[in-house]
Amino acid sequence: MPKRSDCENVILSNAKNLVIDETRPFAPLRVTAKRFGQHAPDTLLSKRGRTMAQSDSQKIGKYLYAVVPLTAESRSYGPIGMDGGEVYSIPDGKVCAVVSDVPNAKIRPERRHLAAHHQVLKRLASEGAVLPMAFGIIADGTKSLVKILDRHQDALIEQIKRVEGKVEMGLRVSWDVPNIFEFFVNTHDELRQLRDQVFHRGGEASQEDKIELGRLFDRLLGEDRTALAGMVVGVLRPHCVEIKENKTRTEREVMNLACLVERDKQKEFEEAIFEAARLFDNNYAFDFNGPWPPHNFVEMELQI
Repeated sequence: MPKRSDCENVILSNAKNLVIDETRPFAPLRVTAKRFGQHAPDTLLSKRGRTMAQSDSQKIGKYLYAVVPLTAESRSYGPIGMDGGEVYSIPDGKVCAVVSDVPNAKIRPERRHLAAHHQVLKRLASEGAVLPMAFGIIADGTKSLVKILDRHQDALIEQIKRVEGKVEMGLRVSWDVPNIFEFFVNTHDELRQLRDQVFHRGGEASQEDKIELGRLFDRLLGEDRTALAGMVVGVLRPHCVEIKENKTRTEREVMNLACLVERDKQKEFEEAIFEAARLFDNNYAFDFNGPWPPHNFVEMELQI
């Protein structure tokens, strides 16, 4: 079993294009802030800094990275936050909000800000259970934040218990071929026959013929994705607490899996990735990444 490298990406030739990526940006998060009514007493900013309620942009806000279990009345994590700000915890009941002070009520999604958000989450995840928040959420101050934690205490505790002792691992599988359409033409008789019928009978193909050909390609693409994902999930499932099949982002992408794995079972999970990769030939590339905070497995809404 090859060991992880400190490099960003490691291509493991003996696993048929298996790539281990330890620095992939975090996925879209499931913990969101939702506002009800026009005059909410607490102020948060939604993802990417949209204003959830009126606030003075010159005030010092509390940038919210995550919610974690209470381990001490208050704790400092050091100057690792936005623009080198001190990251610390604000306790309420059995949970803590992990925050840093920001000079205004708007944080732009610049690379340095995204990197700081990610690094804080990575630090927290290395120490224990963490409920990651979406980028750009800011509370008015400590009082507002404590109200939010108090209001959602039970739901937060339930979510923490669900992900405690677990990490998220990601797997993307793609078709590693020069031309995806030609690959399907060469591997699917039905598509090859229709392609030949449309383009080899002389003259320009009609728009209707092209649409029909495209529809067949899309259908076969979907069928193959379903079948191939089933093969991989079948190998990984015994080593996962839960698996989510996220939407593919590109035409070449076969599957995009988020896997919730016991923290002490990561080695077994990695071995299962290699086992799954051996079911595929060199027309497929495996991109394996993690561990991450459980972005895809925290599902709740903070009603502000």
